[in-house]
Amino acid sequence: MLHGKMKSLAGQEVDLTRYQGKVLLIVNVASQCGYTPQYKGLQALYDKYAQGGFVVLGFPCNQFGRQEPGTAEQIAQFCQRHYGVTFDMFEKVDVNGKDQCDLYKYLTSPDTNTRCAGPIQWNFEKFLISRAGAVVARFGSGAAPESKSLVEAIEREMQPSA
Repeated sequence: MLHGKMKSLAGQEVDLTRYQGKVLLIVNVASQCGYTPQYKGLQALYDKYAQGGFVVLGFPCNQFGRQEPGTAEQIAQFCQRHYGVTFDMFEKVDVNGKDQCDLYKYLTSPDTNTRCAGPIQWNFEKFLISRAGAVVARFGSGAAPESKSLVEAIEREMQPSA
């Protein structure tokens, strides 16, 4: 179950419990990565499924090739200008290492889900969270947002019986 507080790109404190009962896709993002065009697909998923309770949460990270060097304001402007991002974006975090944020400690812990555990390998890794708050799937950087496996997993979680 997600809990704790994180800061949005706008500097607002966000209580993660506000996402309870939603299907979440949590993604570590970067503006200067070969996978950066995935912002377009992430936004398309959000647009398609938001009415049903689906949310994308973007967490900029500068740990992989220093591909997210910008300030919060620069990141927000980039995402809006180039990809029309309207899903929730947060301040830069560390997803690995000694300064790993609590959210990513939870997401990558074997205690949370052994199949989804382990360090983040690169930008644009994706965690799918059920309405009940369980980590149900993890997709690597190469899994495009529009990929059949990711879309099917989201749709499975969006079902009322899920």
